[in-house]
Amino acid sequence: MASALERALTIDELKTLAKKRVPRQFFDYADSGAWTESTYRANEDDFRKIKFRQRVAVNMEGRTLRTTMLGHDVAMPVAIAPTGLTGMQIADGEIKAARAAEKMGVPFTLSTMSICSIEDIAEHTSTPFWFQLYVMRDKSFIERLIDRAKAARCSALVLTMDLQILGQRHKDIRNGLSTPPKITPRFVFEMMRKPGWAFGMLGTQRRTFRNIHGHVDASTDLTSLSKWTAEQFDPTLSWKDIGWVKDRFGGPVIVKGILDPEDARAAIRAGADAIIVSNHGGRQLDGAPSSIQVLPEIVDAVHNDVEVYLDGGIRSGQDVLKAVALGARGTFIGRAFLYGLGAGGEAGVTRALRIIEREADITMALMGERDIHNVGAHNIYSNDLLRRQGQ
Repeated sequence: MASALERALTIDELKTLAKKRVPRQFFDYADSGAWTESTYRANEDDFRKIKFRQRVAVNMEGRTLRTTMLGHDVAMPVAIAPTGLTGMQIADGEIKAARAAEKMGVPFTLSTMSICSIEDIAEHTSTPFWFQLYVMRDKSFIERLIDRAKAARCSALVLTMDLQILGQRHKDIRNGLSTPPKITPRFVFEMMRKPGWAFGMLGTQRRTFRNIHGHVDASTDLTSLSKWTAEQFDPTLSWKDIGWVKDRFGGPVIVKGILDPEDARAAIRAGADAIIVSNHGGRQLDGAPSSIQVLPEIVDAVHNDVEVYLDGGIRSGQDVLKAVALGARGTFIGRAFLYGLGAGGEAGVTRALRIIEREADITMALMGERDIHNVGAHNIYSNDLLRRQGQ
C-alpha cells in the first residue's frame, strides 16, 4: 500500500500532511503573511486569473523542461528559495532540502536565518549551492559570512533588499514563536500530538540560528528577534551595497525583493547579475501587489539585461509555466517545498519537486510546446491582471 506521501498528488495535499506533523508555531511561520495577509493571498489568487491557450494535433514527443539559471544547467526552471527556520519544520531540514534539490538537479538557496549552517550544507552535499545574505550594521560580520559562503563553494549570493525591518506577522506573535521552542504546557501538548517531530529534534544539535551564532541569543523569541533585527539589520541599505557585496564575494549576486520597474533598473545599474521579483511571500509590506502581477512590467523594464526570476504564490507546475510565459527565466519555490519537507523530510521535498515537474510537463504538452525555451506570451489565452492594468 502506498504511503500518504506517495499518495499526495498536489502541493496542497502535502500542505495538509505537513500541518498534521509540524508543531503549530513552525507550521504557521511558513504558512502566514504580514498583517491582514492580503498580499500573501494575492500571490496565489492572481495565478488563477491567468489562462492558457490549448493547442492540439501537435507532436508531443521529446519534451524537455531543462534550461539554465545564471549559467547553471537545471532540470526545470525552479530553484529552492531561501526560507528562515527551515530546520524547525523537521530536524536538519535545510540539509534534507538541499539533498533533495541536488538529486533533482535544481538550485538550493540557504537563508542567513537558517537552522543548519553554511558549513552543514557543504558537508552534506557535493554540488555548489546559493547563499542568501542580509546586510547588517556589523560589516565585519557580513564579510565573514561572505567569506564562509565562498569557502563552502557557494556559486552565487542572493542579496535580499526588502527586509531592513520585520513586517508585522500576527500569527508569529500570537504563537510566541521562538527557536528553540519554549517548553510550555501548550508546546508539550503539541509534541505529544506530533511525536515524530519531537523525536527528530531530540536526535540533532541543530536547533538555533547556526549562521549567526554569537550575534543572537541561542534561544530567541519573536520579540527579542525583532529587537535584534532592528539593532542589527542595516536600515541604510542602498544600491551601493550591491557593489560592495559583489566585490567581496567575487561572484554573481542575485538581488531579491524587486517589485518596481525603477528598482529593477537601479539594481542592474548597481551590478546585479539577476533579480528576483518578490514581495517576500507576502510577509513584509501587506497591500503590495502580487509578484506575478508586476512581473510583465519588470521584464519589460530590464530589456533582457539580466535574467528575471520570480517567487511568491507558486503552488504547481502550471504556476511555473505561467511565470515563464510572462517572461521569468526561472522561479523560486518556498512554501511548496516547506510543505513537502514538513510532510516527509527529504522524500517530501523530492515529492514536491516531482509534483511540480510532472504538472509542468503535462501542461506544456497540452499547450502544444515541447521545449520550455519556446514557452512565451503566445501560450497565454487571457491575463486579467494585464487587462485591468491597461484600462
